[in-house]
Amino acid sequence: MTDPDRQQDLSVAERVDATAAQAGAVAGLPPDDPHHAGETRSQWRDIWRQFRSHKGAMVALVLFVGTILFVTVGPYIWTIDPTYVDIRARNSGFSATHPLGTDQLGRDMLARLMAGGRVSIAVGLTAMIIAITLGSLIGLVSGYFRRMDAPLMRLTELFLALPLLPLLLLMVTLFREPLSQSFGPAMGTFILIVSAIGATSWMQAARIVRGDVLGLKEREFILAARSIGTPAHRMILRHVLPNVLSPIMVAATLGIATAIITESALSFLGLGFPPDFPTWGRLLYDAVDQMIMYPWRVILPGLFISLTVLCVNYIGDGLRDAMDPRIRGR
Repeated sequence: MTDPDRQQDLSVAERVDATAAQAGAVAGLPPDDPHHAGETRSQWRDIWRQFRSHKGAMVALVLFVGTILFVTVGPYIWTIDPTYVDIRARNSGFSATHPLGTDQLGRDMLARLMAGGRVSIAVGLTAMIIAITLGSLIGLVSGYFRRMDAPLMRLTELFLALPLLPLLLLMVTLFREPLSQSFGPAMGTFILIVSAIGATSWMQAARIVRGDVLGLKEREFILAARSIGTPAHRMILRHVLPNVLSPIMVAATLGIATAIITESALSFLGLGFPPDFPTWGRLLYDAVDQMIMYPWRVILPGLFISLTVLCVNYIGDGLRDAMDPRIRGR
């Protein structure tokens, strides 16, 4: 075989090898359609599998779902009006007509527990959404943009230094009457309380998200995306935010418990919802004067508050363990 023929054969072989190598590289890449990749679905399956292994979190999840059903579906089954006053039945004990008794005005305690739980949990969820949204936004901006880090963190530290309960009492005192006149007593108080709790509970989420973003900025895929000119807003939405969802979700679960306790404390102090708008904290406040003669009026709402907060904390603990890849890989 002559030298030109040998060189031609070698060039053909090199082209075949290059084609094969390119095909293998393409085959090793994830498919364009994420639904066929199944990576996200597999990751959520792993998270659910790890969460199920946390027995306390599973028990808490069942109890929390049961509490949600109790306060949402229960009023359709037990149709007594929680604000209906029956003086002849006041201070009655447990009976078939009133399974959990009545209060000093003859209002059914079971119906009031359902209505109060619906309001308390709604306050917790809404205030948590406000706090997590605000905290995540501040944490993302502070962690990603170096120029904004110092002023936003000083603002966060300023809010952390403020006494929470006196600040809430001041906000309720200043804005309760104007909002009640504009939106009505119940809706005005609801807007005030969820806004006040959300505006004073975002600091922990902001610091957690900022810390994770600072670590993500030095990762290889972030540097690679930045090197090809990816805009900042696209970088945050496509690469940074999906990787900090884990601490955000954990902070959200803990924020629900904090909001429920804060609302109960305000209602217990008489600065929450009006008397004819029951919440678990308001039920405690109304029962304090007669707690020695009728202790179940204090025990029942206090038990629901404690059980709900404990369940939410256990769910957050299970989510934290399930979303930690170091624990999930065990």
